[in-house]
Amino acid sequence: MRMNMTPKQIAFCQAYLETGDASEAWRRSYDASKSNKNSVNRRGHEMLQHSKVIAYLAEERAHIMARHRITVDDLLSELEEARQLAMTADTPQSSAAVTATMGKAKLLGLDKQIIDHTSSDGSFMPTKIVLVAGRD
Repeated sequence: MRMNMTPKQIAFCQAYLETGDASEAWRRSYDASKSNKNSVNRRGHEMLQHSKVIAYLAEERAHIMARHRITVDDLLSELEEARQLAMTADTPQSSAAVTATMGKAKLLGLDKQIIDHTSSDGSFMPTKIVLVAGRD
């Protein structure tokens, strides 16, 4: 997949895999340290929509998981163990339990919130907005 991508696209993907932050990955790979914040955020988000970038990231994640022998089941099990420990501690740590639960939801792609906006007079068409936690 790499030979079909520009060096900057590859740099973006590598920075995104390292940081998990599309804006930061854009800043690093496109030397945009002095660019407008909204522009950087938009460009980073747009890059994550690019088919070559999507394929590259999926391929790299698969390699990382295989190299470290990590499965989604392993991660879910660890998060569930952490959640149970947080809830059964002498002083229950509900925020830690929620974080573990949200980690599980994120791994399974269940962390999307759908908001349907409809005006009371019907003048606006319903729109669905998908918010994804931890993504730019």
